[in-house]
Amino acid sequence: MENFYLILVIILFALAASDLIVGVSNDAVNFLNSAIGSKAAPKWLILGVAGLGVLIGATFSSGMMEVARKGIFHPDMFAFSEIMTIFLAVMITDIILLDLFNTFGLPTSTTVSIVFELLGSAVAVAAVKIKESSGSMVELAQYINTEKALAIISGILVSVVIAFTVGTIVQWFTRLVFTFKYEKKIRYIGSIFGGFAIAVITYFIVIKGAKGASWLTPENIAYLKNNMWLILLFSFIGWAILLQILQFVFKKFDIPKFIVLVGTFALAMAFAGNDLVNFIGVPLAGFESFKAWVAAGAINPDGYTMSILNQPVKTDTYMLLITGLIMIGTLIISRKAKSVVATTVDLARQSEGDERFGSSFASRALVRSSIRTGNRMKKILGNRITSWVDSRFEAVPGDDANPDRPSFDKIRAASNLVVASVLITIGTNLKLPLSTTYVTFMVAMGTSLADRAWDRESAVYRISGVFTVVGGWFLTAFVAFTVSLIIATLISLGGKIMIFVFAAVAAVMVIRTHVFFRKREASKLEEEDFPEATVEVEKVLDKSNQKVISAIISTSKAYFLGLESFFAQNRKQLAKIDQDVEAFNQKARKLKANISKVVQKLQKDSVETGHFYVQIMDYLREMAHSIKYVVGPLHQHVENNHKPFNDDQVEDLTQFTSQITDFMNFALHIIKESEFDHIEELIEKRQVIINNIRDLEKNQIRRIKKKEVNSRNSVLFFNIMSETKNLLLQTVNMVKSTRDFITHTPMDQ
Repeated sequence: MENFYLILVIILFALAASDLIVGVSNDAVNFLNSAIGSKAAPKWLILGVAGLGVLIGATFSSGMMEVARKGIFHPDMFAFSEIMTIFLAVMITDIILLDLFNTFGLPTSTTVSIVFELLGSAVAVAAVKIKESSGSMVELAQYINTEKALAIISGILVSVVIAFTVGTIVQWFTRLVFTFKYEKKIRYIGSIFGGFAIAVITYFIVIKGAKGASWLTPENIAYLKNNMWLILLFSFIGWAILLQILQFVFKKFDIPKFIVLVGTFALAMAFAGNDLVNFIGVPLAGFESFKAWVAAGAINPDGYTMSILNQPVKTDTYMLLITGLIMIGTLIISRKAKSVVATTVDLARQSEGDERFGSSFASRALVRSSIRTGNRMKKILGNRITSWVDSRFEAVPGDDANPDRPSFDKIRAASNLVVASVLITIGTNLKLPLSTTYVTFMVAMGTSLADRAWDRESAVYRISGVFTVVGGWFLTAFVAFTVSLIIATLISLGGKIMIFVFAAVAAVMVIRTHVFFRKREASKLEEEDFPEATVEVEKVLDKSNQKVISAIISTSKAYFLGLESFFAQNRKQLAKIDQDVEAFNQKARKLKANISKVVQKLQKDSVETGHFYVQIMDYLREMAHSIKYVVGPLHQHVENNHKPFNDDQVEDLTQFTSQITDFMNFALHIIKESEFDHIEELIEKRQVIINNIRDLEKNQIRRIKKKEVNSRNSVLFFNIMSETKNLLLQTVNMVKSTRDFITHTPMDQ
């Protein structure tokens, strides 16, 4: 029996290592988005500063481990075997949940996930225990600390509203003072701004660090808290003087950059100090439970109560340091961490670009309301004040075609870090249950709104993105509670075998989401047109040829297989083809939406090249549109169990499909071999097929006259003919444009 529970402890620590990786990938957004978004420093320096903060913060986590031990439930009400069930259910759920959020690039709260997982699994185990003892569910209140869960929910609502509002107000006044052309003003008042900012961040470091440091004595902590205002004052004066000296001695000393790096260190330290419990608190509590049970003589695990977990325990510093090193490694190598950070940076960026989220009714209504309110405010304030304020918010024109441009400037990045530090510090002092993820994300959204990054071209998409992320936070709580409750219930009722089953399920799901993430990232790389700021004509030519060839192959394949699957009434195959066509259609839509980016990257005298590129992308988009309206109706017809085509129709369309395939193969040959003198032959082939379409339509009309087919059958048949004509036309046009692109573009540009 002792060996079995030792295995469970080992499983807990293995799950903890996995949880650290997925958890850090999620929480990296808390402290990396400002530095990376503003490109305040090279990535190696940003990651180095963040890594140092994580390592130091990890040693501050010891006191926070109590949350996992007794914050959500009363451990003295549970036996050792039941506690281990709770902890295993929590860790399995946490890995699955956080990995799913990371895969889709959505930041969520590890604090909320761990709290509600503990709550769900504890409720499940307590309910099973009460039922087996023939008790009443009213007794559940004796097992669970429900006040904690309610405090977390209220903390979500309060922190979201306050962080967004304060971030907006502070950034509005900051931009009013500095404007977007802040370089000269920094020379005069930068030391005061920097002194205040770093003093606040220092205060934040001390307050967050002292709370759980494993190497600070109670006397040290008391001294820091009792003299905090004095420390804050001297910190402000000292930093202001030091920054002024550095600015005087080193003419190019960048105060905003320095603030961003110090703030990144502070938030990374706070993350490790505050959120480390979310990843290793549960396994450490399980380990302590196991040691206590063994020390008691490894008696019956169902009868040994866990009152030992009510006692305060300091975690060994070496364990915290090992954990910190794992977190640093994850920061450096995790692609999912980059994906989650990219979500926040994209929602906050100053420039235009691809929007990750679509619009929604709520976002559209909110934008319309905001426009009306803004117009009323302009009338009240008058033209003079409005014009002056607008001049302070006049953004510096940037090179939108440059992929290395910052998403926002260092002034906004500094505001993000200072405001987040202040709010988290205040929340800590007042013992309010807030999340670093919520605060940092909503502050970033508030500052981007104040900076007018959400203009009329992007506001609906950005607001929809914020709604999606915030909705995901509440979804985290519900899913974490429900899934952990189910897992804990099944383990309690199913016995030991269920533990290994769910551990295997967690491993399989993580592997599957990892494969999905890799495929999606590979797809993004394929869609990336040109990473350079400017590109040569030859590169545009080669890339466009690849896209044209891919489009013809995808269209020809979808057309042939779509009709073949329709004739065979193969619903699954049609569904797969429909998905592929939709992916092709979305890729074509993105290519057309990104036309301006590619044209901007072309050399300045490449107007003709840009025009030909625009034509090719237009025709490619139309081809994708046509094939979508061929395959989509075929799929729906089969899905809805409508009557298939009769034998005469199948015979007609089988021969017709072969003609289309030959036509597409010939077009593909022309493009690949650059044999554009055969375009007239391609046009003749198209005309032959169009004449054949006319005959097929007449055959269908005869069937209608004879009442051999119904109206639904005819609508589908004529739709195939109509969209095929469009497809042929756009294919020829695309081949012609490719010819013009190649033959009329000078290669010495």
